[in-house]
Amino acid sequence: MSKYDVIVLGSGPGGYVTAIRASQLGFKTAVIEKESLGGVCLNWGCIPTKALLKSAQVFEYLNHAQDYGLKVEKADKDFGAVIKRSRGVADAMSKGVQFLMKKNKIDVINGFGKLKQGKKVEVTDKDDKKTEYSADHIIIATGARSRELPNLPQDGKKVIGYRQAMSLEKQPKSMIVVGSGAIGVEFAHFYKTMGTDVTIVEFLPNLVPLEDEEISKQFERNFKKAGIKVMTSSSVESVDTSGDLVKAKVKTKKGEETLEAEVVLSAVGIKSNLENIGLEELGIKTDKDKILVSQYYETNVKGIYAIGDVVAGPALAHVASAEGITCVEKIKGLHVEPIDYGNIPGCTYASPEIASVGMTEKQAKEAGYELKVGKFPFSASGKAKAAGTPDGFVKVIFDAKYGEWLGCHMIGAGVTDMIAEAVLGRKLETTGHEVLKAIHPHPTMSEAVMEAVADAYGEVIHL
Repeated sequence: MSKYDVIVLGSGPGGYVTAIRASQLGFKTAVIEKESLGGVCLNWGCIPTKALLKSAQVFEYLNHAQDYGLKVEKADKDFGAVIKRSRGVADAMSKGVQFLMKKNKIDVINGFGKLKQGKKVEVTDKDDKKTEYSADHIIIATGARSRELPNLPQDGKKVIGYRQAMSLEKQPKSMIVVGSGAIGVEFAHFYKTMGTDVTIVEFLPNLVPLEDEEISKQFERNFKKAGIKVMTSSSVESVDTSGDLVKAKVKTKKGEETLEAEVVLSAVGIKSNLENIGLEELGIKTDKDKILVSQYYETNVKGIYAIGDVVAGPALAHVASAEGITCVEKIKGLHVEPIDYGNIPGCTYASPEIASVGMTEKQAKEAGYELKVGKFPFSASGKAKAAGTPDGFVKVIFDAKYGEWLGCHMIGAGVTDMIAEAVLGRKLETTGHEVLKAIHPHPTMSEAVMEAVADAYGEVIHL
């Protein structure tokens, strides 16, 4: 039996990052993976969807070339080639992780891993051969998959999840997207831009319902302007897939109506991959589809840990990576601070993009803060106007008493690349005054952050 210091179960952005950090710290490390290195994020999530969205953005530019004084004759798309490019990007990233495993001398064990008593993992390979491995520390990073609702069963053809949505052989003429979180709105934007007739159905009153309300409303206006039919405060009660088109019964505030489309995309959240990995046999405690862990990710069974989508917290790639690093550094005995879950940035890559960190205005008010709130629209930004992307704004929220930066919310072109300023500022306990006095370059989209802060403090220049 092979013996390791650390075995990581799963090689997504939680698992492979954890393994690399463990190796850097001197641990003999192995990763167990049943499919492809990189997990869902690299192969079926974050990375290939961004490739699809880039193709959509280029196609959009071509169709609006005249807005920039250019002429393009009959821009067209090859849907199959767009999908192929996305898969190529994912494959290249997965090969990159293979290289990182070799570089860091990490053993990659292919197969399905199951925890056994005595800090062991039994791995079943594709030929059903079982091999046992042991380690002083075992870290569960098995991730999650598309959640299925009882009234919306996925058949992989007419009712699909995100995995099928990024590898369809033929572009559907019509699509109903159920759920308006990041996955739902990103695919809605992609397919609409490529020419599919898209309807999005959201149970809550606003699209992207976790965002600040002003961001949600701006986003909904942009989606409607793009020609996407938006149905909020609505729910899909049932689907009939017996005919050529899917018939979806949708309950709305006004009553029930039936929608028809070639494909229904279910984007109603995720389900943790906890089945058949030995949790019950070892007595590892779970609650509401999540493994219970300490602030340093140890389960109730000594030497067994869990990170990423299988534990409570935001189901985001960068969170899983941070949790894994924190976990192994604590195992090593380094001085480690628990992760501040109040300072995790969230990004949505539709058009317009959304990026946010910290409290929404509503949350800050409910927490009892007296606020200074500032906004700066990109319509007043020279860079945004020159780029032809004047939609959106930056919104900042400060505690009026001490100047603490409570939240930052952005919607517009490229804002996912701007949010790190607010994350870093909040980490360093930066005040509004300090942001104001930090000179931002002109003309850039990023100076909208400074301008929004200036607005909060009554010093805005360009409004």
